[in-house]
Amino acid sequence: MDVLRPPLIRIGGRVYRKNLVQEQPFPHEEEEDFCAGPGECADEPCDAFVVEETERGFQSRLEVPSPLYKYIIGKKGETKKRLETETRTSISIPKPGVEGEIVITGQQRSGVISARTRLEVLLDSFRRRQPFTHFLSLPLNQPAIQQSFLHFKEEVLHRCSKDHGVSSSLFQNPAKLHLTIGTLVLLNEQEIQRACDLLQQCKEDFVDQITGGQPLTVEVAGVEYMNDDPAMTDVLYAKVHMKDGSDRLQMLADQLVERFVASGLMLKEWDRVKLHATVMNTLFRKDPTEERNNTMPGKSSFKERESFNGQNILKLFENFHFGEVQLDSVRLSQRFSSDASGYYATSGQL
Repeated sequence: MDVLRPPLIRIGGRVYRKNLVQEQPFPHEEEEDFCAGPGECADEPCDAFVVEETERGFQSRLEVPSPLYKYIIGKKGETKKRLETETRTSISIPKPGVEGEIVITGQQRSGVISARTRLEVLLDSFRRRQPFTHFLSLPLNQPAIQQSFLHFKEEVLHRCSKDHGVSSSLFQNPAKLHLTIGTLVLLNEQEIQRACDLLQQCKEDFVDQITGGQPLTVEVAGVEYMNDDPAMTDVLYAKVHMKDGSDRLQMLADQLVERFVASGLMLKEWDRVKLHATVMNTLFRKDPTEERNNTMPGKSSFKERESFNGQNILKLFENFHFGEVQLDSVRLSQRFSSDASGYYATSGQL
């Protein structure tokens, strides 16, 4: 058959091409590897969790933050019922808002393993959809930097206010100027404590070695944009580099992210941390409460972001000097919050 001129088949007034399909023979494989009944679950046993033998069969316990219970239960309990039916297990979930363990029980070990594996896949998927609640930050809100930032804002509005989309609502709150190392989804006090403990462990393992136990002196100078077209800018940030020209700050940020990703508390997004201090962001215009008044935690407007033309700002303030900063702490900061100084509330720090 000519593959360029396949035969045509007319069905119900429509014309279809009949393409050649070459079937490749495969060696004989055991059918039971692929056809498992409800009681003979196909999931491989996993050494990452414990399955206990009990008088009535087997069980496995899983710590899950209470905000995720609803995703396991599903609409009218359908998700939970389906999992229980397909794996021939029983899944016990604490009451809403009560922190505790989910307990999976069943007469067959393979069923408990299957239910546990499928639950973990579901939970990982749902967790990835949650907005971040905390982030590792390096404060840049020293008084001198705030003054320089306010001067930058004043000059931009004076010289570039006629450029498309430029307005005072785009600018960061000076009290919240910071470097973001990485974001986290921490859904209960236990997860917050785990993150705090890990941060202290990082100090002992490598932070003091990188910093020599001394603050890192960095220079904040110049501006850059995030996206591809400066005429359609969403985020404008100040560049940050070590005063001594070393890569210690980058090394510190990368190793912190690596350790938190390995612990499961953070998702890996980039090969290296992009060190930047946001000074203008269209999200602030989209929802003024996003990082300022914080009156609606975890919520923001769904209106499309209105970009601004940053071409003149980039040209006029390419080398703007915000100042030098002594970085002496890494903080586990809480999103949508403020402390007495105006900076984000701190759950832990080193």
